[in-house]
Amino acid sequence: MFIAIGILVGLIASVPLGPINVFVVSQTLKRDFFHGLLAGITTAVLDMIYCLVALMGFFLIKFRLSQPVTSIMKAVAGLIVLVIAYRLTRQAKTFVLPQNGDKIQAAPHRPILGVILLYVTNPSLYVFWIFVAGYMTGHEFVSSSGWTAVAFAATCGLSSFLWYFTLARFIARRQSRIRPGTFRKIMNYLGLALAGLGVYTIASIFF
Repeated sequence: MFIAIGILVGLIASVPLGPINVFVVSQTLKRDFFHGLLAGITTAVLDMIYCLVALMGFFLIKFRLSQPVTSIMKAVAGLIVLVIAYRLTRQAKTFVLPQNGDKIQAAPHRPILGVILLYVTNPSLYVFWIFVAGYMTGHEFVSSSGWTAVAFAATCGLSSFLWYFTLARFIARRQSRIRPGTFRKIMNYLGLALAGLGVYTIASIFF
């Protein structure tokens, strides 16, 4: 039972449009499948770690984010998203599709660091995984420790990974069919979408 719930939770955590999904798509478009997949793998690993830590009870020891701390985290997250959006829209103006035989310089640290920054500064993810842990342990689907907690967290991470793998693969396979002008438009729209998410994150501080 908890395996099926873990698959569902992993999809709930990863499928909705947000900064990380947009970031995975942008990495795939700007570079290649490998870099988009790296961003997805990093997210899946973080999903698994956060889920496991929440289940093990570390967040339950009077862990509360005060309002000032939450506001600061939202502000930082919003600024990070806006910086990525600015870079994406700026690169969209001069982006050139690599031709056959062109070697794309690998930069595996960029998608990894980008996802980590987006993830750890998002307070809603802390709340989400605490809720999941409370729900699963409260209904006794898993114990707060032991192999079931590890298996459930691993299932969430695997489900998340499969979504990002599918997303990056889908974008990469259609990459060669997209015209350069369309490519630049897509990257620009992705940048604008990220900018909107960044503004929304900062605006949520005041509501």
